[in-house]
Parts: sequence; structure tokens; C-alpha cells
Amino acid sequence: MSLLRYSLPLLVAVAVRPASAEEASPTRLVELAVYPPHVELSGADAWQHVIAVAKQADGLTIDVTDLASWRVVDGAEPSEAIGLNDGRLVAEGEGHARVVAEFAGLRAEADALARGGDSAEPVSFRHDVIPILTSAGCNSGGCHGASRGKDGFRLSLFGFDPASDHHNLTREQVNRRLNLAVPEESLLLLKAVGGVTHTGGKLIDEGSWGYRRLRKWIADGAASDLGDAPTVTAVSLYPPAAAIGAGGQTQRFVAVAEYSDGRSRDVTHLAVFQSSNESSAAIDSSGRVTSDRRGEAFVTARFDTHTVGSQVLVLPTDEAFEPREEPPANYIDELVDAKLRTLRVHPSGNATDGEFLRRATIDIAGRLPTVEELEAFLADSEEDRRTVAIDRLLEDPGFDHLWGQKWSDLLLVRTEPNRVEYKPMFLYSQWLTEQIAARRPLDEMVRDLLSASGTTFDTPATNFYQIEPDPKKIAENVAQSLLGIRLQCAQCHNHPFDRWTMDDYYAFTAFFTQITRKRTDDYREWMVYNRGTGEAKHPVDGRNVKPRFLGGEEPDTKRRDRRGVLAEWVASPQNPYFATSVANRVWAHFFGVGVVEPVDDVRVSNPPSNPALYERLGEKFVEYDYDLRRLVRDIATSNAYQRSCEPNDSNAGDRRNFAHAYTRRVPAEVLLDCLSQATEAPEKLPNLPLGARATELADGRAGNYFLTTFGRSKRETVCACEAKDDPTLSQALHLMNGATVRSKIAGGKLIERLLDEGRTPEEVLEDLCLRSLARRPTDEERGELLAIVGESPRPVEELRDVFWALLNSREFLFNH
Repeated sequence: MSLLRYSLPLLVAVAVRPASAEEASPTRLVELAVYPPHVELSGADAWQHVIAVAKQADGLTIDVTDLASWRVVDGAEPSEAIGLNDGRLVAEGEGHARVVAEFAGLRAEADALARGGDSAEPVSFRHDVIPILTSAGCNSGGCHGASRGKDGFRLSLFGFDPASDHHNLTREQVNRRLNLAVPEESLLLLKAVGGVTHTGGKLIDEGSWGYRRLRKWIADGAASDLGDAPTVTAVSLYPPAAAIGAGGQTQRFVAVAEYSDGRSRDVTHLAVFQSSNESSAAIDSSGRVTSDRRGEAFVTARFDTHTVGSQVLVLPTDEAFEPREEPPANYIDELVDAKLRTLRVHPSGNATDGEFLRRATIDIAGRLPTVEELEAFLADSEEDRRTVAIDRLLEDPGFDHLWGQKWSDLLLVRTEPNRVEYKPMFLYSQWLTEQIAARRPLDEMVRDLLSASGTTFDTPATNFYQIEPDPKKIAENVAQSLLGIRLQCAQCHNHPFDRWTMDDYYAFTAFFTQITRKRTDDYREWMVYNRGTGEAKHPVDGRNVKPRFLGGEEPDTKRRDRRGVLAEWVASPQNPYFATSVANRVWAHFFGVGVVEPVDDVRVSNPPSNPALYERLGEKFVEYDYDLRRLVRDIATSNAYQRSCEPNDSNAGDRRNFAHAYTRRVPAEVLLDCLSQATEAPEKLPNLPLGARATELADGRAGNYFLTTFGRSKRETVCACEAKDDPTLSQALHLMNGATVRSKIAGGKLIERLLDEGRTPEEVLEDLCLRSLARRPTDEERGELLAIVGESPRPVEELRDVFWALLNSREFLFNH
């Protein structure tokens, strides 16, 4: 079910290696590979870069292209059809050949084919001119690709509208921008090489391949081949993965495009390369990666509408590493630990029982463990006590409220003047919580949501289409919330960092253009249904765009509600995005960071930190028939989740590979509920009875000052960033000086009741620590806090101060 073809193969753990390829002991090399594995040369001027990559027994890879011995043979004889010149295969005739590389006793081969005879390929406007302008940055957003162009010249952003680009190049400033009689006098060339004043400076060298191709295109009449040029069907980046030493090691990458007419072509010189982590692995315009400090990066190559990538690990070469064997609890640990061994990282040990129970209770049930639950758990000596606790928490009503609230955030449940009144909004929120409580498979819930028709009272899911009536926004929201894909960029131009084009955007929007609405007799109630007419028009040429699944086929929607057709695809195992996207959001809830982060920005240039784990979580979710609780149980019972927050020397800098637990601020709603629970002072929230949980708030527009200050989602967009969990100065000031904490301590009268029960100040102190921090005070804390209490026979105010200090501590405010 994967479209993530760039997944990193799991490499063996790395040991000490030489600092350079020249120093590598041949006996340590175990594998040699030649890339690309298959080469096609079309036309007399075609070429293809080839590289050789050796792999050591310790998993590190070395670029040995310049060190290897190369031959191009036809059988036992040198090939007459294909030659090798300066690292490039070139066509010298027609025929098949084998490209052979040998190094350190290892041998690797690749297939090669030359076809096209003596004729050179003509210069293509679509496949030569536009890519040259793109690679030079001419049509970027900061240059002529800006919405209004620059210095009187406008190109479409990254070439998304080639017809307009050809017109602007050939019809504006005739005989100046392009001089067909004297091509080198064309402004296009003069500005590109810095021959005349150019705001963008010099972009290409005179006499370079790009200059020669542009000049030839102009000299040949600046023709357009947009009507019959083949399309780019795929782009590949080689090698598919690399693990290189830190401190200046290099690895060349090669980009190859495949076309609809069956040809392939080296586009390394035309691709736009980027690295996700320049401080570890920087990549230059030629596709050469140079390592620096330890880390990992994802390097991408963008050509035409395609973006592809490879994962690069940069590992130290001067440290010995001995992996520690820890039995995995389940498949999650197998995959997480395999990546950690690759990175030469030791995971932290397990959290204490108290830390675990507090963490799991907050994450699963949205509350603190009670003193009784904690004491019973700590007294339990059974080996499976943690699993038993997790199973119990999965049955807690708090689980339903917590995930009902999360889906309400995701689906923008809020009142909306003139469209969604309080009653339908409340019914919508209740419907979502009831789906979780009834253990409804999430694929069925989503199908009902997307295909919903009826009144907003009788069919609460129809409110999804009332909150946002614009078909384009609906399409964007569905893609981002349910598939993790941000389509917004493709509304006005092809996505610069992903595969999505304007055609994709409007084809997806077309599923929602036939929705209509009308009021019923009750002004608060609307009828939502399919009217059967309405199309999405492409803004460039005005044509009607037929509905098409993202990255998929064009379904038959005749005489059917298009939303129902889409709903079947979105929530099906055939959709490669839904299961992995939802599973990734669940994972992020428990770890504070997704395997793909941000969780709603799944794209080639933002890959999973652990591709195998990302795919496996989605596969398991499908295998479990989209049962949320079963997936949560897998995550919570894993060693990865139960690790301590305390880092060790090897994993102190880890934020993406789950080598230790990450300290997370408790979400706003849960934090308010925890304060109410710890102090036994119920909260009165808008439109809810006294004592209701903040996670039960239906309306995204409702709340109070505390929830606003601590970052509750306003549900104005589907972006995961709506709910804020970063600590702020306002939060600290409110906790210390605001009314919430002090009023709850005073209003709950917990301390008075405990003293009335005959408990000593020391026993009250222990109770306060257990209920707020899920642990007893240390001896040092006990002495300091009892000193505050003093000798008063009934130290209510003193114990209130102690309680206030506990509730203001980072240990209470953060899940750890």
C-alpha cells in the first residue's frame, strides 16, 4: 500500500571505518553497485552519468566512481555503440552493452541501450528550455515566477503554464527578448550570462550546455512542441540511500527522467537539488552531497512536476559502537530499534512505574491516575501490570472524550454564524464522540462523514459541509485532515515541493462541486444534499476538470453522488494515504512528534523519519479494521513508548527516532481537567454542567481564559498547528498570579478535608505529591516542604502554598 518508494533500507549497525575511500581496506568492502542499473541513450547527443557505490561490512557506503575500473562491453569485446567519457556514457551508435565497474575485487554491472542513430534530438521547449530556466531559478517565486513577474517579464511559477511562458518569451518585446536573426543578442541570453544589467545576476555560463541549448532553440525558430511533446512519467534518484562518514565525505547523486514515449534521460544537470539538513549533508547544484556533522538528511531532486528523494545518514567514523540487545515488545520496537542501531544510538531505559502510569493515564484517558490507582499499581508485582493498566485505561470514558475532542479539532466542530447554530454543532460533536465510544471502525465513520446527506439535526455529519461551504476549501480540508496532504499550493500553481499539480487540485475539488444546501422550517437546521450538477473549472484554460483521486484514477461518477465515490476510496485500503496518515496522528499524540512531522504535511520532500515504521503502522491499522484502540494498545505497550525521558550520551540530541521519551506539555483541555481532578474543584464550562470535562466542550469557539492561554484549538483551520503546546510567558504568569490555581486550591477544600480526616501534615504532603506528580516526595523534598509547613497544628495556608508550588512545577505541567 506504499507510495513511499524512497524508503531507506535497514542498514547494519556501523563500526569504526577509515576517514576516506582511499584508506578503505578492500577486505572490508562487501558489495559494489552501479547506478543507474539500466541506461537508455536516445539520439547522438545523449549521455548518462554513471556512479559506483561500494558498501562496507559495517553498512557505510563509499562513492568509488573515480576509483573503480570501468569498461563498456558487448559480450567479450568493447562496445562500438556506447562509450564512456569522463564518467558519462555516450551514444556512439546503436545497440546493447554492459557497463562493468570493478573495485577492490568486487564487480557490478548495468544494462545499457543506445538508439536513435546519428541524429541528435531537437531542442524541446517543454523538456529543455523550461527545465533550464527552472534550474537557473528564472521562474522561481523570487524572480520572474512571482505573481506579477519581475522587471516587466513574467513566467509561470516553476513552469506550471508552459503555453503562457512560450507566449511571453516569443511574443513580448519581439526581436529583443528573443532575436531569431542573431540569437546571442537575445535579452534572454544576455541577461542570463550577465552580458547586460540583470537584477538576478549571472545565472549560466556562456558556452555551457544550457547556454548552447537555449541559443540553438532560438536559432531554430523558438518553436513550441507543447502539442506533441511526451510527458514525464517518473523521475528516479540514485543511489536510493546512502550512509556516509562525517567530516567531508562525498556522494554523487544522479537523476533520471522517464517519458511517456518510453525514453529515459539523464536530468541531473536540470534537476533542482535540496537537502533537508544542510548542517549534516549539504548538496550542490550538480547533485554532490558533502557530509559535515553527524545526523540524517533527505536530499531531493525536483524535475518537471516530480520530486523524488533519497535518505542520507551521516555517521561518525571514530567511535566504536556495540548495540545493546533489548527484547522487542512488538513490531514497533523491532523497527525503531533497527533504525537506532543504524544510527549507532543507544535507547534510554524504561520509565519508572509511577512515571509510566502518569504518562499513560494522561495520554490514554486524559486525566491523572488517582491515588488509589497509583498505590495499587505500585504494589502490583506481576510482570504484565503495565499491559493490564493499559487495557483498563482503554475502557475509561476519558478515552472517548479525548479522541472525540481530537476529531472535533480535526473536523473544525464549531458554531458558525448563519450556517451552524449551537444545536447542530453540539449534535455533530456528540456524534463524533459516540463513534469512538461505540468502537466504530474509523473507515466507516469517515465514509459516513464524506457521503453525508440529510438535515443537520437528523444527520449530524452533514455539518461538516456547513462549517465550510467553498468546494475548494472542502477539498483542501479533506486532503489535509484525512490524508495528511497540503494541497493549497496547487490551487494557483504546481506544488513546488511535491507531486501535486493544478490538475490534481481541481480534479479533487470536482468531488465537492455538486453539494447544495437549503434551510428547513427551523432556522437552525439545514438540508445538505447532492444536486447532481456543478463542475470545477481549471483557472488557466477554463475547462471542466473531471473528478480524480489524488495520485489515482478517474472514477466513474455518472448518476452517483461524487462524494460517495470519493468516500469509498478515501477510507479504503487501496488509498495509500488514509491509514498511514491517521496512524501517524495517533503516534504523534503519544510521542509529541509524528513519524512524519508535521503530521499533516506528508510529501516526498518531508519523508518519514522511519519509513518502515510509518508504513507498518498504516498496515496494522488496516489489519485491525481501523480499530483505534488496538493501534493505541500497540503503541502504549511498546518499549519505545515506555522509555524514560532521561537521555544518555548517544541519544541526547534525538528528536525524531524515539530513542527516549520526549517531555511534552499537557494539552490545554487535559491540563484544566488535571487541575480540577488534583484539587477536587470541578470546573464550570460554557453550556456544560458543573464538573464536566474540558475535553467534552463541543464548540471550538467556546472556552475560558485558561484554555485560550494554554493554546486550545480555535478550530478555524484543519492545520495540526491550531492547538498550541509551546510554553509561554503568559501561561507561567497565569499559573503563578492568575485565579485558576489559587481558586481551585481554595474552592476544592481538599487540604481541609484531609486534615479533618486526621492526617498529619506529612501524610497530607504525601497525598498531594501522589495526586499531582504520581510519586512520593523525596527525602530532600520532604524536609524542605515540611519546613514550610512549620509547627502549626492546622497548617491549612502553609499546605496550600505547598500545593500551589506542586501545581506550578514543570513536573505537573508536562507529561514525561
